[in-house]
Amino acid sequence: MYNDSTYIRFDWAMKHMLRDKANFDILEGFLTVLLGDDVRIVELLESESNQESDSDKFNRVDIKAKNSHGHIILIEVQLSRQLYYLQRILYGTCKAITEHISIGDNYDQVKKVYSISLLYCDYGRGDDYVYHGETQFKGIHTGNELYVNTKEEGVIVTHRPREVFPEYYLVRVNSYDKIPESPLDEWMDYLKTGKVKENTRTPGLRGVMEKLKYMSMSPKEKKAYEAHIDNIRVQDDVLNTAREEGLSEGRAEGRAEGRAEGRAEGRAEGRAEGIRAIAVKLISMGLDNDLVRNATALSDREIDEIRESL
Repeated sequence: MYNDSTYIRFDWAMKHMLRDKANFDILEGFLTVLLGDDVRIVELLESESNQESDSDKFNRVDIKAKNSHGHIILIEVQLSRQLYYLQRILYGTCKAITEHISIGDNYDQVKKVYSISLLYCDYGRGDDYVYHGETQFKGIHTGNELYVNTKEEGVIVTHRPREVFPEYYLVRVNSYDKIPESPLDEWMDYLKTGKVKENTRTPGLRGVMEKLKYMSMSPKEKKAYEAHIDNIRVQDDVLNTAREEGLSEGRAEGRAEGRAEGRAEGRAEGRAEGIRAIAVKLISMGLDNDLVRNATALSDREIDEIRESL
């Protein structure tokens, strides 16, 4: 049974309220449930993503934590599709590794990194709402996993590569569509709907109930929060409308090309025309290159060429 209180969306809380040490227990609860380990937040990563202004309404927030083994955990919120997203999170993990080892240190000082992305946008296709990736080395003939022997402090220790290489969690918030049955489900339900079970005992969610109530915000905070929600709605509406109209136009042109020049070539032409049509719609709405690039994966040069042709 849910209570009647309205709670602040997690993406907003990550950027504003969970930056306060007094509220770290909320995020620590989520990480503990997801990873099945005791997690403690170390610091906020001060980067271009930690902007106080909501004028850049599509940015993310990075937070660094550590688990009971001292491994580094990075968590971020992603609100819109971004070009080369997988490459970017790979870069983030590599940067975290290199920043935590000094020149001259032995390689046994390299820290394992977990990268966790809360995706409030459409990334790829799949039938699950949480995806986990790790590195394994398997024999190309036997399929058996490789174990590597290393010498640590005079002792031979056997490692699996997955124990050393980064791990990734992609949490597809909008893909969650279940009745909560587990602590992770309860967290997913809150991430998507803002609802919390009245009698919840899930780590972190009691903190949500006590600290993230909408009605406890000041008038200034409410105004900023409501503007954020409006921005998200506008973004979703604009992208969905432009994508549907653009793809419809692209399919029509692709079918025409297919009849004239062959089906395979027509499909390729249709996809290209569909992407261009989406870009034209977004540009005509006055949106900047960043949003057009995120929605279409076109380069700045290609977007500028389209602008010049209009």
